[in-house]
Amino acid sequence: MNDNDTTTDARTRRDYLKYGVAVISGGLFAGCTGDADSQPTPASTDSDTPTAAETASSTTTPTAVDSYTVSMEPMGEVQFESAPERWMAYFSTYGDMAIALGQLDGLAGLIFTENWPMAFFDAIPDVDVTFDDIPQLMGEGSIDKEAFYEMDCDVHLFDPNFVQVLDNTWTDADFTEIATNVGPIIGNSSRRRTDDWHDYRYYSLYEAFELIADVFQEGDRYAAFAELHDSLLTEIDDGLPPEDERPTVGLLSVNSDFEGGSFYAYPVHDGNGHKQYRDLGMRGAFDDVIDGSYAEWDYEQLLDVDPDILLFQYGFSHVSTGEFEDRMATMREDPIGQQLSAVRNDRLYRGGTSYQGPIINLFQTEVAAKQFYPETFGGWHGLGNTPDEERLFDRQRMADIVNGDI
Repeated sequence: MNDNDTTTDARTRRDYLKYGVAVISGGLFAGCTGDADSQPTPASTDSDTPTAAETASSTTTPTAVDSYTVSMEPMGEVQFESAPERWMAYFSTYGDMAIALGQLDGLAGLIFTENWPMAFFDAIPDVDVTFDDIPQLMGEGSIDKEAFYEMDCDVHLFDPNFVQVLDNTWTDADFTEIATNVGPIIGNSSRRRTDDWHDYRYYSLYEAFELIADVFQEGDRYAAFAELHDSLLTEIDDGLPPEDERPTVGLLSVNSDFEGGSFYAYPVHDGNGHKQYRDLGMRGAFDDVIDGSYAEWDYEQLLDVDPDILLFQYGFSHVSTGEFEDRMATMREDPIGQQLSAVRNDRLYRGGTSYQGPIINLFQTEVAAKQFYPETFGGWHGLGNTPDEERLFDRQRMADIVNGDI
């Protein structure tokens, strides 16, 4: 089905799917206010896959022979008459989930097509992910409502409150209109847990992923990915060095002002954006010295803490390899920057995006494990230079799941 498909079958399908409007008493969404870091620019934990008891208490409720509902905050219960085929997503969290569930052919649009860490998708054999013909909805600071009618999607994967952060001209009535006239909306922004406007439930990565699998009726693919994820975490848990032997890691943004010597520094937070760091028991060098979600520091402040490793968030998504090396060269040439232990010991690494779904997360976990603990998990030499025997998860198994060979 292409973007302009207007066949009778498509119209019939739309008549069924358009009634998937959320049921929430007292209003459609929870409150929403501004967010200074909302756009995609700048201790080892237990697995976050649901337990058997949690799975038994399913959030997917059959309502008829073929129809079903999926419940997710802030939308509440969303009804589907059949599994969606055409879909769109905000960015590389829910977009990644749908791709992992084998839905790439149904992708009709993204609010952001840029700044995905495409090197990870390119590393999956027998899977070709490209957005060359996929429209980006975010224009000059605004999102055109008419584009939703043109895409004609069966489901829209995003948190409407977060979209209002991106474009405050959107109202609850606009989202109700799209959910009623085009197709249901479902999604929850759980990248971080410090936003004042997010006053409803957060979901772990795999809790959200399971619900999106329910939307597409792809429970087997979800279970296979969860098994791959849990196997990776088991291997990591078994190999982690004692906490006092782990290096300290300073998390900076690759979008910092290297020439001006001003850096965005982050503590490790509880949201899905830093899941891999928590799973790896990372000793965040800035955790006890930054009050809030981030700080702007100069070279002197970095040197005061002097982490063993400097990890640059968005290093795989927002800059090329060459651009990253140019920025590291600037740090090495600075008279104070060159005094940093991470610079002197050549431990400056590309870090992951905080907008991650299950595919991106598996890669980002492996990469960080090798960067932090090379003695245990093998050194980090780049995605294309990791021998098969040193990979921490099976790329072919990932490809098989995406392609439906479960």
